[in-house]
Amino acid sequence: MRKTKMINKLLKRLVSVAVGAAVLTQSGCGESGGASKNAKQDSSFFAMDTYITVTAYGSSAKKGCDSAKSKITSLEKLWSVTDEESEIYAANHSTAKPVTLSQDTAELVSFALEMCKDTDGALDITLYPVLTAWGFTTDNYRVPDDSEIHQLLKNTGYEKITLEGNSLTVPNGMMLDIGAVGKGFAGDLAAKELKTAGVTSALIDLGGNIQTVGAKPDGSNWKIGIRSPFDSGSFATLSVKDKAVVTSGGYERYFEKDGEKYWHILDPKTGKPAHSGLASVTVVGDEGKLCDALSTSIFVMGLEKAEKLWQSRGNFDFAAVTDSGEIYITKGLKDNFKLSQNYADLKLTVIE
Repeated sequence: MRKTKMINKLLKRLVSVAVGAAVLTQSGCGESGGASKNAKQDSSFFAMDTYITVTAYGSSAKKGCDSAKSKITSLEKLWSVTDEESEIYAANHSTAKPVTLSQDTAELVSFALEMCKDTDGALDITLYPVLTAWGFTTDNYRVPDDSEIHQLLKNTGYEKITLEGNSLTVPNGMMLDIGAVGKGFAGDLAAKELKTAGVTSALIDLGGNIQTVGAKPDGSNWKIGIRSPFDSGSFATLSVKDKAVVTSGGYERYFEKDGEKYWHILDPKTGKPAHSGLASVTVVGDEGKLCDALSTSIFVMGLEKAEKLWQSRGNFDFAAVTDSGEIYITKGLKDNFKLSQNYADLKLTVIE
C-alpha cells in the first residue's frame, strides 16, 4: 500500500478500538430489563466463519433472537463451500450436472449473478480457486506466480454459471463462493425473522456487517462506528435506522511478504489483490445483500466507477476512504455522517 504524509499522520493517532463497523452502544449478554419494551436479549454465536451477535429489545426479543440464530445457522449449512452436505458444495462438485437448490439458495445465487453483471464483473463469485491459491481460504498464505494465476483464471467467470429457476449448473473445474453476498443476505433474512416475531428494535452484527431493525428502543438512531483502514480506530460514525451498513477494506484479511501487503479482495480480471486507489468502502442501504455485494465491488472498481454506479442505481449510499486519506461520501449520508474528533481535519468531499 502506498504511504503518504496523510497516512503517516493517521497512524500516529491514538483512538478507541473499533472492529469493522462497530456499534457505538452498550451491549451485554443474556436478557435484561424485564418485560418492558426496553427488555434486552443478546444472542452471540459463531457462524459463516465469523462471530455474530443479535441484540433485540421488547417482550418478543428472546423469540426473535432464537429465530434469527436458527435462520443464520441453517443458511450456513446450505451455503458453506467446505461442508459436504451443503448445496453450494454439491454444485461445485457436480461435474457440470444440474443441482436443485432450495428457494433461499436459488434467490441468493440469482442475486449474486445479477450483481456480478451489474458491476461489470468487479464482483465475481467464481474466484474461489484463485483465493485458495493465495491461501485466503486455508490460511496457508503464499504469492502464486503469474502463470499459475493465468491458468486458474481460465476456470472463472460468472457468465459461465447457469441458473434456471432452482436448477444450478456449475461447469466442471469451476467453483462458486457466495461469501461476498452471503452474510448480507443472511442479515436480511434474520431481520425478517425478528420482525415476524414482533421485534421492532434490534441490531445484527455479522462480523462487521451491521443490520438494524427499526430504531433504538428510545426512538433515536443507531450510531455505527466506521473503522479507519489505517489503524484500529473509528474515524467516523453513521446515524441510521432500519438500514444495513457494510464495510470492506484490505485491512480485514491480509498477509505480508517482503514488505508488501496482500489482501483478500481480489480483482477478478487480474486474480491479484485489487488496487483501485481505495483503502475502504462503507455502503449503506435498505438491503444487507446489496450493501455486502457493493462494498466489495466498489473497492475493486474504484471511486470514479463507483460514483457512476451510484448515480445509475440510486438505491444505496457509500463512504469511501482513498489510499491518501481523503474521504468521499454520497449526498444521502451528509446529514448522518460525522467524523470522529481525532479525524476532524481530514478532507471530506460530498458527491452530489
